[in-house]
Amino acid sequence: MRLVLVLSIVLAAGSALAQPPQGRGGPPPTAKAVAPVDLTGYWVSVISEDWRWRMVTPLKGDAASVPLNAEGRRALMAWDPAADEASNQQCKAYGAAAIMRVPGRVHITWQDDNTLKVETDAGTQTRLFRFPSTGSGQVVAAPGGPPTWQGYSVANWERAPQGVGLPEAFPVFAARTGTRGRSLEVNTTRLRAGYLRKNGVPYSADATVSEFYDYHKEPNGDEWFTVTTIVRDPKYLREPFITSSDFKRQRDATGWRPTLCTAR
Repeated sequence: MRLVLVLSIVLAAGSALAQPPQGRGGPPPTAKAVAPVDLTGYWVSVISEDWRWRMVTPLKGDAASVPLNAEGRRALMAWDPAADEASNQQCKAYGAAAIMRVPGRVHITWQDDNTLKVETDAGTQTRLFRFPSTGSGQVVAAPGGPPTWQGYSVANWERAPQGVGLPEAFPVFAARTGTRGRSLEVNTTRLRAGYLRKNGVPYSADATVSEFYDYHKEPNGDEWFTVTTIVRDPKYLREPFITSSDFKRQRDATGWRPTLCTAR
């Protein structure tokens, strides 16, 4: 009987924690005000896998682990870095579908209360993650205009479903081990065609990118986030291309060196 009572209290607490904050007659809370974690600051990418594709430019034709279709393979074999340089398209490998895989540092700040800004020193890129200002969590449509390397990104704090986001004393009930719902979801559209890897592995202007930023803190105080990136492209991919990339928080801007895009 006592166990049943404890479980009822725990599940009720989880349900309450999973509810979005309610306003009291005033304007809806801003994304900054309800952020479950603080992602602002400087972070450095930690490369523990995929060295051959991330730390150096892979050989022409190397698309191992990327589910390219026949058209994607043809586009891959047509890669010509000299042509990219001549047409001022050196940033093809620094678009939103690939930039978080590029070794380097990121600087995250709030541009305003509903827009998170992510700057990369690799390629000197700037991404803007726009949260719905209504607080509804509904994705808003991208405006018109030409596609860009970083596209148009809409973000939401991923709220924990019932049973997630519970007190640390009850980790057994956490459906997403290690995250407890502390994730930023970002969906990006209106992309300019680019490369998933620097050797010309293609994605088209039809591609969309979904990202999940999960934060965690080690017992020694080190802070990390892992971004899971899902690229869908009906033109060049047989199925979604999924990667995960790790970043560790820095105390300051040490090592921050903005550099231009390169095609080789």
